[in-house]
Amino acid sequence: MVAIEVDHVTRIYQKYSARHRFKTFKSALLKGDLFHALKPDELVTALDNVSFKVDKGMTFGVIGENGSGKSTLLKIIAGITKPTSGKVVVKGKVSALIELGAGFHPEISGRENIYINGIMLGLSKKEIQEKFDEIVRFAELEEFIDAPVKTYSSGMYMRLGFSIAINVNPDILLVDEVLAVGDASFVPKCLDRIDDFRRRQKTILFVSHDLATVERICDRVAWLKNGRIMTIGDPKRVIDAYLQDVAEKQERKFEERQQEVQLQETYKEEKRENRWGKREVEIKQVRLKNLQGEEKHVFSPDEGMIIEMDVEAYSPIKDFVFGIGVFNARGIQVYGTNTNLEEFKPESIDGPGKVICRIEQLNLINGTYYLDVAVHKRDGYPYDYHRHLYSFLVSSRFRDEGVTRLLHRWEFSENIKIKPPKISLLS
Repeated sequence: MVAIEVDHVTRIYQKYSARHRFKTFKSALLKGDLFHALKPDELVTALDNVSFKVDKGMTFGVIGENGSGKSTLLKIIAGITKPTSGKVVVKGKVSALIELGAGFHPEISGRENIYINGIMLGLSKKEIQEKFDEIVRFAELEEFIDAPVKTYSSGMYMRLGFSIAINVNPDILLVDEVLAVGDASFVPKCLDRIDDFRRRQKTILFVSHDLATVERICDRVAWLKNGRIMTIGDPKRVIDAYLQDVAEKQERKFEERQQEVQLQETYKEEKRENRWGKREVEIKQVRLKNLQGEEKHVFSPDEGMIIEMDVEAYSPIKDFVFGIGVFNARGIQVYGTNTNLEEFKPESIDGPGKVICRIEQLNLINGTYYLDVAVHKRDGYPYDYHRHLYSFLVSSRFRDEGVTRLLHRWEFSENIKIKPPKISLLS
């Protein structure tokens, strides 16, 4: 049995520029520009001919970058927004947790908001009274339930909204990215309750950027991009395709950034902000490659990296050291080494040459990293120092903390039952 059917749904919004916005109808009339004020500058297609079905009892995930149409899709399924064309058929009582604070009146108490939201979701006053204590207990808001919700933090909003949504016993639960603002101790409770819904064969539509959770709880996943369905199917396959697309997009951005760096190099040299030294030995070009020799700027933690430098000495030099430094986005050095520290003994360099530093495995956590490269004397006198002129991205599904992803594995005794991840611990 199909619980949700989305049939060729398109949603188009009208976009108005600032010059066509008037605070009041009167101001538009006084300006003599009412016709133009009501005319949109452009049409924005939030969803473009989207179709899929969700069977009863299925947990269906929707992934995609910000602006891809995920929230618009959920609003249409929830009946909050109408499609421009196409239709949606929903069979069963729907409870939606879509926007933080949606459906709450900020001036009245949490208690009153529970009753208002319960009635809007189709419950009688008696049913709300029966569920009231459980809603408050689950939301952990016993001390604040009679305070105006405008005094609530974003986490308190989420807790109350989620607690109401799950305690009305819906047939279909719609959950958007609101869990992202949840308290660290509360989010596991939400996920446990979602798991309980799954065991009870409730239908769940789950939108999230937390791909590990999407893969764990979803039976099928749809990937939205620019309002269109790119693919639907097995969670791992769809997530892999999405991550590959994101990685390629990020790599293009990094390449563009590198080109901008090269275009600005003369300016930076004059300002002496990111490069210094008299260049008796010059680093003329730096390339980042994978171990197969392909230039790239997006890596996974288990990948290796080649740092390749084209250098040139304009006269014979006998005292030289080549070095690299890797820094995270906070400016913390996560690694640094040079040929002197590793006890190489310089003999001579004259004319053009190439220096390669081969890193067999990065083992870095998610994030943007900046690379320093340098050639200098053993006493530190710089020939040519490049400070944060090169960057790369490490992309992984796992969300480790710290500065590095240590090679490791988990082992458990037989009496500890725990499901392993479906994906490699190294990627």
